[in-house]
Parts: sequence; C-alpha cells; structure tokens
Amino acid sequence: MSADSLIPTAPRTGPPDTVTTLPAPAREPVPYDGHAPFGTVPSPEQKRPPQWQVALTGLIVAFPLIAVVLAAWVLWGSLIGPTDLALALALYTLTGLGVTVGFHRCLTHGSFTPTPSLRVVLAVAGSMSFQGDVIGWVATHRRHHAFTDRPGDPHSPFRYGTSLFGELKGLAHAHVGWLFTGDATPADRYAPDMVADRSMRVVSGLFPVLCVLSLALPFALGWAVGGTLHGALTALLWAGLVRVALLQHVTWSVNSLCHMIGDRPFRTRRYDRATNLWPLALLSFGESWHNLHHAEPTCARHGVDRRQIDPSAGVIRLLERAGWAKDVHWPDTTRLANRRLPA
Repeated sequence: MSADSLIPTAPRTGPPDTVTTLPAPAREPVPYDGHAPFGTVPSPEQKRPPQWQVALTGLIVAFPLIAVVLAAWVLWGSLIGPTDLALALALYTLTGLGVTVGFHRCLTHGSFTPTPSLRVVLAVAGSMSFQGDVIGWVATHRRHHAFTDRPGDPHSPFRYGTSLFGELKGLAHAHVGWLFTGDATPADRYAPDMVADRSMRVVSGLFPVLCVLSLALPFALGWAVGGTLHGALTALLWAGLVRVALLQHVTWSVNSLCHMIGDRPFRTRRYDRATNLWPLALLSFGESWHNLHHAEPTCARHGVDRRQIDPSAGVIRLLERAGWAKDVHWPDTTRLANRRLPA
C-alpha cells in the first residue's frame, strides 16, 4: 500500500483503528533508498511560482524578523511595557493553539470532532498566525505525512541527501526554503473534505483579511490601554510582528529540527525520521513530541510519556469536558506499547 492511501479525507468518527482513505497511486513517485537526494528537479507539470508570489512570500517571512531589529531600537533608552508582554503572550497562545489544536490535530488529522462553531473559531485563530490559508495548510501537512522524508514530502530536511552538506542544505529547505518552491500541493486531492466545507472555504478566502486583523488587533488594544500612539506601536511590534515571527519559526522548527535532532522512542514508517525535541515543547504547545505524532498521527496527545508537556492536549481535554469536542482519540496503551522501540 502506498503511503498516499493513509491520507484522511475527513475527521474520523469510528473506532480508533478506522482509517479513511483516498485513492492511492500504484507506486511511489520516485524509487528511494533512504539516502539519495530527491526532488531537486521539478517534474514537467510543476511550474515555478510567479515573481510576485515569491516576493510576497519573502515579505511575509522576512518582514516580522525586522521586528527584532526594531525591538533593539525601541529598547534603546526605554523598556518594554507589561501591556506589550501581556498582549504578545495572549495572541501567541490564541494563534498558536489555532495552529496546533485547530489546523493540525483537528482539521488535518481528525483527532477529535468539534462543534461547527468551534471548527470555525479554530480555523480563524490558526489563520491569524500568518502560516497560510487553512485549506492549503491542511493539504500540505497531509501530503507531508503521506511521503515523510522521501520523494513527495514538501519539506523534508533530507531532500538533498544524507551527506553533511546535503543535510545542512536540507535543513534550510525544511525550515523555510520549501515556501519558495513551485511544488504546490493540490487541495482537491489531499483535502477534499476541506474543499467541500463551505465554512472552511470562507475562512480560507478571508486569510489576507485575518492577517491584517492579526496585526490591527494589538495596535488597537495597545492604543486603548496606553492611550498613546507610542503604546499602540510598541504593542504592534511585540504582540504583532515579534509574536508572528516567533510562532512561524517555532512551527518551521518542527518541520526541520524535529526530523534531524532528538529522540525516537517510537517506531514510525520506513524512512520517517521524526524525533522528539523537548526544548521546543512549551513554545510549540506540545507539537515537538513529533516522533509519537508520526507513529500515531490521529492521537490527540503527542506528549505521552511522563514529564512531556503538551498544552494542546490539555486544551482538547477542556474542550471535551465542555462538550465542544467529541470522539477524541486519546492514547491507547496497547498501541503505544506495540509502537515503542526497545530502550
């Protein structure tokens, strides 16, 4: 069976072992031995993105990082205020959980079934993270799971092979370089359930507006609390630009670092090198327990061992108790034991 056949088309509502599938190709796109470079030459049907799209992507990626330089200027002779920190923490948590609980565990993998209203709220919150529209995000991530660390994976750090130079180049590709390629993921194939959902199409179409809102909100709140333009601008800087930049790079670090550095306590599919990287656990809301996630993609909890912090799972538990999340796929001890590698 091809890995492509494991892509879910809709949230699962049956028993834990139920898998919803898509038609699969007869074989892998390119034969792979686990070490050779792959994907360096686009196939004939792929087209390079237009220059405006490359420029826009570059602006989205680079512009928030300028905030770090601006931060030094702002702090030169003055300190960041408590309002800036509070707004930054609140919006980082809101948009971060929108990505982890919403985009990832709910919409991509069907780890739980939300109420219709919660589904929209999570999609909106995730869209405010500047990580792409919800349908495109889900499609790309499902494709990543279908072809993890082999030909077809849109952001594998092993794209250029397993030599030292190849892995360094691949690390840059997995972190941010893949955003600039013409290797588009067809949503009709990888996320047909999302395309068929009118509410998700609306949220996806509103992505630019939600990005503007993501920056306008801290600016307005900073002005309302501080009562000055200076207060509005510092809030925009810290709770807007710096917050966006930090969350983007934490998410991209799961794509890159969490396939190269860390522990691998659980068995994953062939060539899948997903790891657990504990230093990122809190910042990523539990997403950096990436090895378990790739071993059990639909599991609502990624940090399953002792002292593994997983705030996203805690939020899902609260949503379940409130009656807003149902059919939650919590870890199964027998399945985990079968997946665990010898110490």
